[in-house]
Amino acid sequence: MTAVTQVLWSKQVDKQLVKLPNHIIKKFYTWVSSVHLSGIVATRKCSGYHDEPLKGDRNGQRSVRLNNAYRAIYIERNNGFIQLLEVIEVNKHEY
Repeated sequence: MTAVTQVLWSKQVDKQLVKLPNHIIKKFYTWVSSVHLSGIVATRKCSGYHDEPLKGDRNGQRSVRLNNAYRAIYIERNNGFIQLLEVIEVNKHEY
């Protein structure tokens, strides 16, 4: 039996998304589609997303690159065979 992966996000993330450039929104939805179709484990192997665990105050969270400046930050929750990815923020990464 394979794991089902579901990606959910809050109204806050919806508000953040509408303020972003269209190519960033498209990349976000491409990532979500990849997670739905292939699962999070396979999607993490796609080098273009640079999926990585975060440290410090964001320990337990992960981020994916939407481009050099923007990141989607999410939390992975395991509930049996369902992996729930809760996207908590889409932001412009500061260097």
